[in-house]
Amino acid sequence: MNNIFRFKSFMRTPMFWFSQPIHKLIRNIGVSAHIDSGKTTFSERVLYYGGRIHEIHEVKGADSAGATMDFMELEKEKGITIQSAATHLKWRGHQVNLIDTPGHVDFTIEVERALRVLDGGVLLICGVAGVQPQTLTVHKQMSRYKVPRIIFINKLDRMGANPWSAIQSIRKRLSLTVAAVQIPIGQDQTFNGLVDLIKMKAYFFEGLKGEDVKETEVPERYMEEAKEKRQELIETLGSIDPEIEDLYLNEQPISEEKLKASIRKNCQDHKFYPVFMGSAYKNKGVQLALDGVVDYLPAPEEKQNFGFQISLDQKEEKKIEFKTDPKLPFVGYAFKLEENKFGQLTYVRVYQGKLKKGDYVYNMKTKKRVKVARMAKMHANQMEEINDVEAGDIFAVFGVDCSSGDTLVYGDMNYQVLCSSMFVPQPVMSLSIKPSKKEYSARFQKALSKFQREDPTFNVDMDKESEEIIISGMGELHLQIYAERMRREFEIDVQLGQPTVNYRETITQKQQFDYLHKKQTGGAGQYAKVIGYMEPLQLEEGQFSNQFENHVIGTSIPNEYITAVEKGFYESVDKGPLTGYPVVNVRFVLEGGETHVVDSSSNAFMTATKYAFAQTFRQAGPEILEPVMAVEIMVPAPSYQQAMVGIAKRRGSVTNTESRGDMFVLNADVPLSQMFGYATELRGFTSGQGEFSLEYKRHDPVPPNEIETIVAKFKKHKRGQ
Repeated sequence: MNNIFRFKSFMRTPMFWFSQPIHKLIRNIGVSAHIDSGKTTFSERVLYYGGRIHEIHEVKGADSAGATMDFMELEKEKGITIQSAATHLKWRGHQVNLIDTPGHVDFTIEVERALRVLDGGVLLICGVAGVQPQTLTVHKQMSRYKVPRIIFINKLDRMGANPWSAIQSIRKRLSLTVAAVQIPIGQDQTFNGLVDLIKMKAYFFEGLKGEDVKETEVPERYMEEAKEKRQELIETLGSIDPEIEDLYLNEQPISEEKLKASIRKNCQDHKFYPVFMGSAYKNKGVQLALDGVVDYLPAPEEKQNFGFQISLDQKEEKKIEFKTDPKLPFVGYAFKLEENKFGQLTYVRVYQGKLKKGDYVYNMKTKKRVKVARMAKMHANQMEEINDVEAGDIFAVFGVDCSSGDTLVYGDMNYQVLCSSMFVPQPVMSLSIKPSKKEYSARFQKALSKFQREDPTFNVDMDKESEEIIISGMGELHLQIYAERMRREFEIDVQLGQPTVNYRETITQKQQFDYLHKKQTGGAGQYAKVIGYMEPLQLEEGQFSNQFENHVIGTSIPNEYITAVEKGFYESVDKGPLTGYPVVNVRFVLEGGETHVVDSSSNAFMTATKYAFAQTFRQAGPEILEPVMAVEIMVPAPSYQQAMVGIAKRRGSVTNTESRGDMFVLNADVPLSQMFGYATELRGFTSGQGEFSLEYKRHDPVPPNEIETIVAKFKKHKRGQ
């Protein structure tokens, strides 16, 4: 007999959940994927089936309403997610806090800060394209924060969709241990249901919006495939779970409960990732994926979160693990700022303790104590005021002066801790910006200040020579969006310069220095000698830093002058000798020096350090580093030769090629400087059918024949020509 479930959250709530601790019934999840993989469409269905909204609206839909989570006017117009949006819903008695994140590489910080505070994730993969460039980035981000995840292969209704090819691409390109927990019923346009390989039941999604889920026996023609794929699931789990392996080898039956327990444990241990399937746009499979969120992703107490406790005298810090215990002191992490019609909102993840309206919190960065006057749960751009929160929850607070990444603790200041920081990628592109009229200046500065507080990847600098304001970010779209926001939110017309690439300078070999700065101009002179060496600083790929080390023995240089040397070094790396771009990954070691009883000063030692740095840098095998992007190009098969030739002309190196139906896919690493204007070229030779995406991968040395051009541009700019 068929069973029909109407998937609204209150209909599937177990009766025993009220007796459990609140934090056990919370799931903090994010939806992440490559651009246009259907994240926002998936989130819209989650909200609908969870009873959070009563109508489904599409991204750039015909009704002009737009998806719930894309509430910015710019998002509705462009049909892309620009900033992460938070909401919450109930599912099977559990509170699900959901964050929908952008897919475009330019807004990667939104993904970064969301994953920093989440306990689990849903990684969407396109059933046609499989793993794409931004999928790789999101995978790295999830791995960085140790976020367990389930995988949802979307768009199975599309022509050419193949979930098994997508699973192979996950295994090959992400190196994950995965197996399907479902198989599709039908293919492409005939896709209309799923077989659950754990329960061995079939599910069909009926009703106007797929809200009626009908459970039936597995159709006979899919039984053999279902058994084969269930066997593959068990074998995959057996390779990492000894209990499942023993049952399998001894040919004993493996119950639904044991399979679920094994998947849950190994998913949370990052050893296995269950693969769900469906089509969010066609309202199929989303409810079963939501079941997977509850069944397999961790509650807050099941994921370890660490911080650093600071002693009251501020002299010591020790690593601690936060506990989801409401009796312990409150600890929250401010991960996102937003200005809306209610004022400035600060999104906070609670890691420990509880907080009530009217309590005081202490900002560990600003050292300010402030009263929490209003608290709210957010649903996209709408809010619901609340009175208290506990460990594991995500909420928004008004009127707290802070920046993204600040730690908030209970206001009595007896318990001082810092949450671990999030990774902030380096900006890869810059351009000049100025208001079109002088009377806009005050609002212009206010806008720049606001955007910097919101977004750690949005940097603002002043070019001291040209006196231009330079904004830097993750790409051209990133910076253009902020310019457009200035026009809309602050009513400022701005003028943008041509985009430039953010190069870096570094050294490749160790080089000694022994530099004497001596100057006599009548009266007190300047005298400072610095001795030591500079060498490359080895860091992980994509990470930049510089390091000063004091190896001075004895009193050849007094401490106040050593401080001046350190300051001189860090000022020197701000602008490289070759191009004016920052110097990275250099270790500066001071071993000794000389002073003069009258003529030595902090200023003299700072000057000596700057001269020593510039001279030594040129002798230490200097290199210019340029941002290299991972590019994926999809063109009609007859156009593949033009695509290959075009990438070769742009100094690209091909990393992978494959055919997807009648389309040719090319993956390559290409310098960002060579990608300007590529969209026009691609549209030309594919008659508008080609598409490409790119994401930052690393900085590589610029070829010798290109260095002269870059240096010449810098010198020309310096002369003001």
